[in-house]
Amino acid sequence: MNDQNIATNLLNLEKGVCDLYMHGAVESATDDVRNVFAAGLNESLSMQKHIYETMSSMGMYQMCEAPKQKIDSVKQKFCS
Repeated sequence: MNDQNIATNLLNLEKGVCDLYMHGAVESATDDVRNVFAAGLNESLSMQKHIYETMSSMGMYQMCEAPKQKIDSVKQKFCS
């Protein structure tokens, strides 16, 4: 397993943790419980950002621009 595979696995795991915290916050019955989940979510979002930025700086996660035509098509779909 190489560094990119490990980093990708970490990023995917962190995305899953964010999803769990978000659902926990949404389903919370009290403000105290919601606040605990929200704090965990914010920390996980910060970790996810750090992992992504590290991968991006190392050329492991490259973004490409979406074609303007595709963006306009999606925008029109949701604005209708």
